[in-house]
Amino acid sequence: MVPSTTQKKSLHSLLAANLSKLTIPSSSSPSADQDVDFSDVFGPITSQNPNPSPSPSSSSSSNAIHGNPQVILSRSHSFVGPSPRFAQSSNKLPFLDELDSESEEDEAETDIGNRLETDNGADKKHVSVRSLTEKVIIQIGPEDFEILRLVGQGAFGKVFLVRKKRDRLENGVSGDGDGIFAMKVMKKETIIKKNHVDYMKAERDILTKVVHPFIVPLRYSFQTKSKLYLILDFVNGGHLFYHLYRQGIFSEDQARIYTAEIVSAVSHLHKSGIVHRDLKPENILMDADGHVMLTDFGLAKEIDQLSRSNSMCGTTEYMAPEILLGKGHNKDADWWSLGILLYEMLTGKPPYTHSDRKKLQEKIIKEKMKLPPYLSSEAHSLLKGLLQKDPAKRLGSGAHGDEQIKRHKWFRSINWKKLEAREVQPKFKPDVNGEDCTANFDRCWTEMPAEDSPAPTPTAGDHFQGYTYVAPNPWLSSG
Repeated sequence: MVPSTTQKKSLHSLLAANLSKLTIPSSSSPSADQDVDFSDVFGPITSQNPNPSPSPSSSSSSNAIHGNPQVILSRSHSFVGPSPRFAQSSNKLPFLDELDSESEEDEAETDIGNRLETDNGADKKHVSVRSLTEKVIIQIGPEDFEILRLVGQGAFGKVFLVRKKRDRLENGVSGDGDGIFAMKVMKKETIIKKNHVDYMKAERDILTKVVHPFIVPLRYSFQTKSKLYLILDFVNGGHLFYHLYRQGIFSEDQARIYTAEIVSAVSHLHKSGIVHRDLKPENILMDADGHVMLTDFGLAKEIDQLSRSNSMCGTTEYMAPEILLGKGHNKDADWWSLGILLYEMLTGKPPYTHSDRKKLQEKIIKEKMKLPPYLSSEAHSLLKGLLQKDPAKRLGSGAHGDEQIKRHKWFRSINWKKLEAREVQPKFKPDVNGEDCTANFDRCWTEMPAEDSPAPTPTAGDHFQGYTYVAPNPWLSSG
């Protein structure tokens, strides 16, 4: 029989009264080695085995009965949503199943029981807290973030500076309150109409796999009926394009560190079977310490080393000739884009420009690159290698092409291990005042109203099943 609410309250009162009578033996007491006796609270312990010295098999059975807690594991990244941190086992904590159907009062009782329960003298009072968090942490949405300012806008939506609101466990939300993030909001209807569903799903999936010191990490992803949301770290130094535009050109020493950090990030992507396909100054952010961070994986794709993609994608000025020719492309296309990016950092503009897109494409495919005489011979050599029109001859091609780039004489002064440990300090640091500083972002965005405006709900089927993701929490994935 299910107890009534009145009965439950009476049980709560009785439990509280009995708990107040408990005493824990001191370390000097002769009985200190014994388990704490809770019989006054829960009644006498009944044993299924009259033998006071249980065998190993009976001990195992007892653990199953009492819900012996599982070892919490580091969660692997999943393409369909958060995967469980608990090892798959029949020894499942009973209250996890009950959370779906029990009332808040029932959950409180279960929680108290698990916190008090002991098995072989081991204290398990932390288990229920972690397990409850496991259950509710994926329940997160737009209402958990306060929009502070608009910092960017694109074809599919907007990017906002947001603050994560304080934890509200009672409402099914957990995390690190008051954190500053960037929230990328994309309209489903626009994505579907432009046939970019696969790109948007790939962006989310790729970001759940990638962890690198020069790549902006994904913290959460979720959706509503009309929109997709990506929550990423907010990198407050602004876009590389913003600083390049203000300075005009970078010195070779300044560009060398930025280029090396990008090479490190792109090399990591390629080793993970990922091609970015949209390297340009607008997709590279700078943090408060002057390090660059690669972002925007909206056109990224997972490509096998031996396979090629035939998609026509990217920004024309940075597209490799093989993409424009429709011959199929692989990771070598990223090294071409890196060459264009380096050329622009050193000269102030890409090597191939034209107001007419078709003529621009022809120049990229056919025209010989002109190198400014004021650049060093080492810079000339690197640019010629990266901007080789034949991808098979391009510096960086082949299975270990990234190592060829790292060993190039222009990077002679770079200690790659120190660089990837973020121990190589850039000489330029952006002027940043606080985590939520937006002074380094274009005022054409930051002065616009910061509103996540309504969007129509697509009438088509569910294109984005399994989009929800929560990044692993170090506290939860430990011990």
